[in-house]
Amino acid sequence: MSDTLRLTEALISLSSVTPDDASCQQLIIERLQPLGFACETIASGPDSFRVTNLWAKRPGSRPDAPTLVFAGHTDVVPTGPVEQWGSDPFVPTVRDGKLYGRGAADMKASLAAMVVACEEFLAQYADPELAIAFLLTSDEEGPAHDGTVVVCRELSARGEKLDYCIVGEPTSVKQSGDMIKNGRRGTMSGKLTVKGIQGHIAYPHLARNPIHMLAPALTELVGTVWDQGNDHFPPTTWQVSNIHGGTGASNIIPGNVVVDFNFRFSTESTAEGLQQRVADILARHGLQMGTDYELAWTVGGHPFLTRPGTLVDAVRDAIRAETGLETELSTSGGTSDGRFIAKICPQVIEFGPPNATIHKVDECIALVDIEPLKNIYRRTLEILASVPAQDEITP
Repeated sequence: MSDTLRLTEALISLSSVTPDDASCQQLIIERLQPLGFACETIASGPDSFRVTNLWAKRPGSRPDAPTLVFAGHTDVVPTGPVEQWGSDPFVPTVRDGKLYGRGAADMKASLAAMVVACEEFLAQYADPELAIAFLLTSDEEGPAHDGTVVVCRELSARGEKLDYCIVGEPTSVKQSGDMIKNGRRGTMSGKLTVKGIQGHIAYPHLARNPIHMLAPALTELVGTVWDQGNDHFPPTTWQVSNIHGGTGASNIIPGNVVVDFNFRFSTESTAEGLQQRVADILARHGLQMGTDYELAWTVGGHPFLTRPGTLVDAVRDAIRAETGLETELSTSGGTSDGRFIAKICPQVIEFGPPNATIHKVDECIALVDIEPLKNIYRRTLEILASVPAQDEITP
Protein backbone atom coordinates (compact mmCIF):
# COMPACT_ATOMS: atom_id res chain seq x y z
CA MET A 1 0.00 0.00 0.00
CA SER A 2 1.35 3.43 -0.95
CA ASP A 3 1.85 6.19 1.61
CA THR A 4 -0.74 8.29 -0.22
CA LEU A 5 -3.38 5.58 -0.08
CA ARG A 6 -2.60 4.85 3.56
CA LEU A 7 -3.00 8.51 4.56
CA THR A 8 -6.16 8.86 2.46
CA GLU A 9 -7.70 5.93 4.29
CA ALA A 10 -6.68 7.35 7.66
CA LEU A 11 -8.39 10.65 6.83
CA ILE A 12 -11.56 8.97 5.54
CA SER A 13 -11.84 7.01 8.78
CA LEU A 14 -12.26 10.30 10.67
CA SER A 15 -15.93 11.30 10.38
CA SER A 16 -15.35 15.00 9.80
CA VAL A 17 -18.86 16.05 8.83
CA THR A 18 -18.85 19.83 8.52
CA PRO A 19 -17.87 21.75 10.61
CA ASP A 20 -16.20 19.00 12.66
CA ASP A 21 -12.58 18.50 11.70
CA ALA A 22 -12.50 15.25 13.77
CA SER A 23 -8.70 15.61 14.21
CA CYS A 24 -7.95 15.40 10.48
CA GLN A 25 -5.79 18.52 10.69
CA GLN A 26 -3.93 17.14 13.71
CA LEU A 27 -3.06 14.06 11.65
CA ILE A 28 -1.72 16.32 8.93
CA ILE A 29 0.18 18.46 11.44
CA GLU A 30 1.95 15.33 12.67
CA ARG A 31 3.20 14.77 9.12
CA LEU A 32 4.13 18.39 8.42
CA GLN A 33 5.98 19.38 11.59
CA PRO A 34 8.88 16.93 11.05
CA LEU A 35 9.34 18.53 7.63
CA GLY A 36 9.94 21.95 9.18
CA PHE A 37 6.46 23.43 8.91
CA ALA A 38 5.36 25.87 11.61
CA CYS A 39 1.74 24.90 12.24
CA GLU A 40 -0.89 27.27 13.61
CA THR A 41 -4.49 26.38 14.44
CA ILE A 42 -6.95 29.24 13.96
CA ALA A 43 -10.34 28.40 15.46
CA SER A 44 -13.38 30.47 14.59
CA GLY A 45 -17.15 30.55 15.03
CA PRO A 46 -19.48 30.05 17.99
CA ASP A 47 -19.25 27.01 20.24
CA SER A 48 -22.26 25.51 18.47
CA PHE A 49 -20.47 25.70 15.11
CA ARG A 50 -16.77 25.70 15.94
CA VAL A 51 -14.51 25.67 12.89
CA THR A 52 -10.92 24.45 12.85
CA ASN A 53 -8.48 26.09 10.44
CA LEU A 54 -4.82 25.30 9.86
CA TRP A 55 -2.11 27.59 8.56
CA ALA A 56 1.22 25.78 8.18
CA LYS A 57 4.29 27.19 6.48
CA ARG A 58 7.82 26.10 5.72
CA PRO A 59 10.04 29.02 4.66
CA GLY A 60 12.23 28.93 1.60
CA SER A 61 16.02 29.17 1.69
CA ARG A 62 15.95 32.91 0.94
CA PRO A 63 13.79 35.59 2.58
CA ASP A 64 12.11 36.64 -0.66
CA ALA A 65 11.37 33.10 -1.84
CA PRO A 66 7.97 32.71 -3.52
CA THR A 67 5.31 30.80 -1.60
CA LEU A 68 3.18 27.96 -2.96
CA VAL A 69 0.07 27.26 -0.89
CA PHE A 70 -1.73 23.93 -0.90
CA ALA A 71 -5.32 24.70 0.12
CA GLY A 72 -8.29 22.54 0.91
CA HIS A 73 -10.87 21.37 3.40
CA THR A 74 -11.03 18.52 5.86
CA ASP A 75 -14.80 18.66 6.33
CA VAL A 76 -17.16 16.50 4.30
CA VAL A 77 -20.87 16.61 3.55
CA PRO A 78 -23.28 14.33 5.46
CA THR A 79 -23.44 10.76 4.25
CA GLY A 80 -27.11 10.62 3.36
CA PRO A 81 -28.90 7.30 4.00
CA VAL A 82 -26.15 5.05 5.39
CA GLU A 83 -28.16 1.94 4.49
CA GLN A 84 -27.80 2.85 0.81
CA TRP A 85 -24.01 2.70 0.97
CA GLY A 86 -22.27 -0.49 -0.08
CA SER A 87 -20.04 -0.16 2.99
CA ASP A 88 -19.73 2.09 6.04
CA PRO A 89 -18.96 5.58 4.66
CA PHE A 90 -16.31 6.13 7.35
CA VAL A 91 -14.66 2.75 6.97
CA PRO A 92 -12.42 3.11 3.89
CA THR A 93 -13.13 0.13 1.68
CA VAL A 94 -11.47 -1.00 -1.53
CA ARG A 95 -13.52 -2.96 -4.04
CA ASP A 96 -13.39 -3.27 -7.81
CA GLY A 97 -10.31 -1.05 -8.00
CA LYS A 98 -11.92 1.87 -6.17
CA LEU A 99 -11.58 3.33 -2.68
CA TYR A 100 -15.00 4.03 -1.15
CA GLY A 101 -15.74 6.43 1.70
CA ARG A 102 -17.17 9.88 2.37
CA GLY A 103 -14.53 12.39 1.30
CA ALA A 104 -12.58 9.94 -0.85
CA ALA A 105 -12.75 12.30 -3.84
CA ASP A 106 -13.82 15.49 -2.07
CA MET A 107 -11.15 15.97 -0.94
CA LYS A 108 -9.19 13.69 1.36
CA ALA A 109 -7.27 12.00 -1.43
CA SER A 110 -6.05 15.44 -2.54
CA LEU A 111 -4.96 16.34 0.99
CA ALA A 112 -3.07 13.07 1.37
CA ALA A 113 -1.46 13.52 -2.04
CA MET A 114 -0.34 17.05 -1.15
CA VAL A 115 1.25 15.93 2.13
CA VAL A 116 3.08 12.96 0.62
CA ALA A 117 4.17 15.09 -2.36
CA CYS A 118 5.80 17.50 0.08
CA GLU A 119 7.47 14.63 1.96
CA GLU A 120 8.97 13.25 -1.24
CA PHE A 121 9.96 16.65 -2.57
CA LEU A 122 11.72 17.70 0.63
CA ALA A 123 13.46 14.35 0.89
CA GLN A 124 15.09 15.15 -2.45
CA TYR A 125 15.46 18.92 -2.05
CA ALA A 126 16.26 19.58 1.59
CA ASP A 127 16.67 23.35 1.26
CA PRO A 128 14.61 24.62 -1.69
CA GLU A 129 14.19 28.30 -2.41
CA LEU A 130 10.44 27.75 -2.68
CA ALA A 131 8.39 28.31 0.49
CA ILE A 132 5.52 25.88 0.97
CA ALA A 133 2.32 26.40 2.96
CA PHE A 134 -0.94 24.63 3.76
CA LEU A 135 -4.25 26.44 4.31
CA LEU A 136 -6.92 24.01 5.49
CA THR A 137 -10.40 24.50 6.92
CA SER A 138 -13.31 22.48 8.27
CA ASP A 139 -15.87 25.02 6.96
CA GLU A 140 -15.93 24.65 3.19
CA GLU A 141 -18.91 22.34 2.86
CA GLY A 142 -20.85 24.48 5.34
CA PRO A 143 -21.63 28.21 5.33
CA ALA A 144 -17.93 29.07 4.76
CA HIS A 145 -18.18 32.03 7.15
CA ASP A 146 -15.50 30.90 9.61
CA GLY A 147 -13.10 29.02 7.38
CA THR A 148 -10.71 30.06 4.64
CA VAL A 149 -12.10 33.59 4.55
CA VAL A 150 -11.06 34.08 8.20
CA VAL A 151 -7.54 32.77 7.58
CA CYS A 152 -7.14 34.94 4.48
CA ARG A 153 -8.23 37.98 6.46
CA GLU A 154 -5.64 37.18 9.13
CA LEU A 155 -2.86 36.57 6.60
CA SER A 156 -3.67 39.83 4.86
CA ALA A 157 -3.51 41.71 8.17
CA ARG A 158 -0.08 40.19 8.80
CA GLY A 159 1.18 41.18 5.36
CA GLU A 160 1.76 37.55 4.41
CA LYS A 161 2.79 37.33 0.75
CA LEU A 162 1.37 34.42 -1.25
CA ASP A 163 2.42 33.80 -4.83
CA TYR A 164 0.79 30.57 -5.98
CA CYS A 165 -2.07 28.45 -4.67
CA ILE A 166 -3.36 25.02 -5.64
CA VAL A 167 -6.78 24.16 -4.20
CA GLY A 168 -7.28 20.40 -4.11
CA GLU A 169 -10.90 20.39 -5.28
CA PRO A 170 -11.89 17.43 -7.47
CA THR A 171 -11.71 19.05 -10.92
CA SER A 172 -10.93 16.14 -13.22
CA VAL A 173 -13.55 14.40 -15.34
CA LYS A 174 -12.36 10.95 -16.39
CA GLN A 175 -8.74 10.84 -15.24
CA SER A 176 -6.63 12.83 -12.79
CA GLY A 177 -5.15 15.65 -14.83
CA ASP A 178 -7.64 16.00 -17.67
CA MET A 179 -9.05 19.29 -16.32
CA ILE A 180 -7.98 22.06 -13.99
CA LYS A 181 -9.99 25.10 -12.95
CA ASN A 182 -8.16 28.36 -13.51
CA GLY A 183 -11.04 30.49 -12.30
CA ARG A 184 -14.64 30.47 -11.11
CA ARG A 185 -17.72 32.53 -11.80
CA GLY A 186 -19.05 34.91 -9.20
CA THR A 187 -22.23 34.09 -7.32
CA MET A 188 -24.80 36.55 -6.02
CA SER A 189 -28.25 35.81 -4.64
CA GLY A 190 -31.24 38.09 -4.23
CA LYS A 191 -34.43 37.85 -2.18
CA LEU A 192 -37.10 40.01 -3.77
CA THR A 193 -40.28 40.74 -1.83
CA VAL A 194 -43.03 42.46 -3.83
CA LYS A 195 -45.65 44.03 -1.58
CA GLY A 196 -49.33 44.08 -2.51
CA ILE A 197 -52.61 44.28 -0.63
CA GLN A 198 -54.35 41.08 0.45
CA GLY A 199 -58.03 40.76 -0.35
CA HIS A 200 -60.92 38.61 -1.53
CA ILE A 201 -60.32 37.23 -4.99
CA ALA A 202 -63.84 38.24 -6.06
CA TYR A 203 -63.11 41.91 -5.28
CA PRO A 204 -59.75 42.58 -6.97
CA HIS A 205 -60.43 46.33 -7.04
CA LEU A 206 -60.14 46.30 -3.24
CA ALA A 207 -56.79 44.48 -3.31
CA ARG A 208 -53.45 44.67 -5.11
CA ASN A 209 -52.03 41.42 -6.44
CA PRO A 210 -48.22 41.39 -6.02
CA ILE A 211 -47.85 38.45 -8.41
CA HIS A 212 -49.52 40.46 -11.16
CA MET A 213 -47.35 43.45 -10.26
CA LEU A 214 -44.21 41.36 -10.62
CA ALA A 215 -45.11 39.34 -13.72
CA PRO A 216 -44.04 41.84 -16.45
CA ALA A 217 -40.71 42.53 -14.73
CA LEU A 218 -40.15 38.83 -14.13
CA THR A 219 -40.64 38.16 -17.83
CA GLU A 220 -37.97 40.72 -18.71
CA LEU A 221 -35.58 39.41 -16.06
CA VAL A 222 -35.92 35.88 -17.45
CA GLY A 223 -35.28 37.06 -21.01
CA THR A 224 -32.40 39.44 -20.34
CA VAL A 225 -28.96 38.72 -21.80
CA TRP A 226 -26.68 39.96 -19.06
CA ASP A 227 -23.42 39.59 -20.97
CA GLN A 228 -21.84 37.43 -23.65
CA GLY A 229 -19.12 35.95 -21.48
CA ASN A 230 -15.57 35.84 -22.84
CA ASP A 231 -12.81 33.42 -23.79
CA HIS A 232 -12.61 32.15 -20.21
CA PHE A 233 -16.19 32.39 -18.92
CA PRO A 234 -19.64 31.48 -20.25
CA PRO A 235 -22.29 34.22 -20.28
CA THR A 236 -23.71 35.37 -16.96
CA THR A 237 -26.90 33.54 -15.98
CA TRP A 238 -29.91 34.56 -13.85
CA GLN A 239 -32.08 31.81 -12.38
CA VAL A 240 -35.09 31.73 -10.05
CA SER A 241 -34.78 29.10 -7.32
CA ASN A 242 -37.97 29.70 -5.29
CA ILE A 243 -41.26 31.62 -5.52
CA HIS A 244 -43.54 31.89 -2.49
CA GLY A 245 -46.91 33.64 -2.49
CA GLY A 246 -50.41 33.14 -1.23
CA THR A 247 -52.02 31.67 1.86
CA GLY A 248 -52.91 28.31 0.35
CA ALA A 249 -56.55 29.32 -0.05
CA SER A 250 -57.94 29.67 -3.57
CA ASN A 251 -60.10 32.72 -2.84
CA ILE A 252 -57.47 35.11 -1.40
CA ILE A 253 -55.28 37.54 -3.29
CA PRO A 254 -51.87 37.34 -1.55
CA GLY A 255 -50.37 40.27 0.30
CA ASN A 256 -46.87 39.68 -1.03
CA VAL A 257 -44.77 37.38 -3.17
CA VAL A 258 -41.15 36.43 -2.45
CA VAL A 259 -38.74 35.41 -5.21
CA ASP A 260 -35.31 33.91 -4.55
CA PHE A 261 -32.90 34.14 -7.46
CA ASN A 262 -29.20 33.79 -8.22
CA PHE A 263 -26.65 35.22 -10.63
CA ARG A 264 -23.61 33.21 -11.70
CA PHE A 265 -21.58 35.93 -13.32
CA SER A 266 -18.48 36.25 -15.46
CA THR A 267 -15.74 38.85 -15.33
CA GLU A 268 -17.72 40.77 -17.96
CA SER A 269 -20.16 41.86 -15.23
CA THR A 270 -19.84 43.19 -11.69
CA ALA A 271 -22.05 42.61 -8.67
CA GLU A 272 -22.83 46.33 -8.47
CA GLY A 273 -23.64 46.55 -12.17
CA LEU A 274 -26.01 43.59 -12.05
CA GLN A 275 -27.78 44.97 -9.00
CA GLN A 276 -28.36 48.27 -10.80
CA ARG A 277 -29.70 46.54 -13.90
CA VAL A 278 -32.22 44.58 -11.82
CA ALA A 279 -33.35 47.80 -10.13
CA ASP A 280 -33.74 49.46 -13.55
CA ILE A 281 -35.89 46.60 -14.86
CA LEU A 282 -38.15 46.70 -11.81
CA ALA A 283 -38.51 50.49 -12.11
CA ARG A 284 -39.29 50.18 -15.80
CA HIS A 285 -42.32 48.09 -14.86
CA GLY A 286 -43.59 50.48 -12.21
CA LEU A 287 -42.04 48.91 -9.12
CA GLN A 288 -40.35 51.29 -6.71
CA MET A 289 -37.92 50.22 -3.98
CA GLY A 290 -39.39 50.61 -0.50
CA THR A 291 -42.91 51.35 -1.69
CA ASP A 292 -43.54 48.30 -3.88
CA TYR A 293 -40.69 45.96 -3.06
CA GLU A 294 -37.70 45.16 -0.87
CA LEU A 295 -34.61 43.45 -2.24
CA ALA A 296 -31.85 41.88 -0.12
CA TRP A 297 -28.59 40.94 -1.85
CA THR A 298 -25.96 38.38 -0.81
CA VAL A 299 -22.68 38.28 -2.72
CA GLY A 300 -21.28 34.79 -2.23
CA GLY A 301 -18.12 35.42 -4.21
CA HIS A 302 -16.67 37.49 -7.01
CA PRO A 303 -15.30 35.86 -10.16
CA PHE A 304 -11.58 35.22 -10.37
CA LEU A 305 -9.29 34.14 -13.18
CA THR A 306 -5.68 32.98 -13.33
CA ARG A 307 -4.44 33.34 -16.88
CA PRO A 308 -1.77 31.01 -18.26
CA GLY A 309 1.51 31.95 -16.59
CA THR A 310 3.93 30.55 -14.06
CA LEU A 311 1.50 28.43 -12.03
CA VAL A 312 -0.79 27.25 -14.83
CA ASP A 313 2.21 26.34 -16.96
CA ALA A 314 3.86 24.45 -14.09
CA VAL A 315 0.76 22.36 -13.40
CA ARG A 316 0.20 21.74 -17.11
CA ASP A 317 3.82 20.58 -17.51
CA ALA A 318 3.54 18.34 -14.44
CA ILE A 319 0.34 16.74 -15.74
CA ARG A 320 1.87 16.19 -19.16
CA ALA A 321 5.01 14.62 -17.72
CA GLU A 322 3.07 12.30 -15.41
CA THR A 323 0.10 11.31 -17.60
CA GLY A 324 0.77 12.47 -21.13
CA LEU A 325 -2.47 14.47 -21.02
CA GLU A 326 -2.95 17.97 -22.40
CA THR A 327 -5.12 19.33 -19.63
CA GLU A 328 -8.18 21.47 -20.28
CA LEU A 329 -8.56 24.82 -18.54
CA SER A 330 -12.07 25.47 -17.26
CA THR A 331 -14.02 27.93 -15.12
CA SER A 332 -17.15 25.77 -14.95
CA GLY A 333 -18.91 24.52 -11.84
CA GLY A 334 -19.87 26.15 -8.58
CA THR A 335 -17.87 28.13 -6.07
CA SER A 336 -14.87 27.09 -4.00
CA ASP A 337 -12.65 28.63 -1.36
CA GLY A 338 -10.43 29.77 -4.21
CA ARG A 339 -12.66 32.87 -4.32
CA PHE A 340 -11.31 33.96 -0.93
CA ILE A 341 -7.69 33.07 -1.60
CA ALA A 342 -7.70 34.93 -4.94
CA LYS A 343 -8.09 38.18 -3.02
CA ILE A 344 -4.62 37.79 -1.46
CA CYS A 345 -2.88 35.53 -3.98
CA PRO A 346 -2.42 36.48 -7.65
CA GLN A 347 -2.30 32.94 -9.07
CA VAL A 348 -4.90 30.41 -7.89
CA ILE A 349 -5.90 27.19 -9.60
CA GLU A 350 -7.90 24.16 -8.54
CA PHE A 351 -6.75 20.66 -9.34
CA GLY A 352 -7.80 17.28 -8.00
CA PRO A 353 -9.18 13.86 -8.95
CA PRO A 354 -12.35 13.05 -10.94
CA ASN A 355 -15.52 14.47 -9.41
CA ALA A 356 -18.22 12.11 -10.72
CA THR A 357 -19.13 10.70 -7.28
CA ILE A 358 -18.66 13.68 -4.99
CA HIS A 359 -21.50 14.32 -2.49
CA LYS A 360 -23.14 11.06 -3.63
CA VAL A 361 -23.88 7.81 -1.86
CA ASP A 362 -20.87 5.49 -2.40
CA GLU A 363 -18.44 8.33 -3.05
CA CYS A 364 -15.20 6.85 -4.33
CA ILE A 365 -11.92 7.40 -6.14
CA ALA A 366 -10.24 4.98 -8.52
CA LEU A 367 -7.01 3.64 -7.09
CA VAL A 368 -5.24 4.40 -10.37
CA ASP A 369 -5.96 8.13 -9.86
CA ILE A 370 -4.31 8.45 -6.46
CA GLU A 371 -0.57 8.09 -7.15
CA PRO A 372 -0.63 10.21 -10.33
CA LEU A 373 -2.32 12.95 -8.32
CA LYS A 374 0.49 12.90 -5.75
CA ASN A 375 3.14 12.79 -8.47
CA ILE A 376 1.63 15.79 -10.26
CA TYR A 377 1.71 17.82 -7.05
CA ARG A 378 5.32 16.77 -6.46
CA ARG A 379 6.37 17.61 -10.03
CA THR A 380 4.70 21.01 -9.68
CA LEU A 381 6.80 21.67 -6.58
CA GLU A 382 9.93 20.69 -8.48
CA ILE A 383 9.07 22.96 -11.42
CA LEU A 384 8.23 26.00 -9.28
CA ALA A 385 11.34 25.49 -7.14
CA SER A 386 13.48 25.68 -10.27
CA VAL A 387 11.95 28.90 -11.64
CA PRO A 388 14.68 31.61 -11.77
CA ALA A 389 13.93 34.64 -9.62
CA GLN A 390 13.56 36.93 -12.64
CA ASP A 391 10.92 34.61 -14.08
CA GLU A 392 8.69 34.65 -11.01
CA ILE A 393 5.94 36.65 -12.65
CA THR A 394 2.31 37.14 -11.84
CA PRO A 395 -0.28 37.33 -14.60
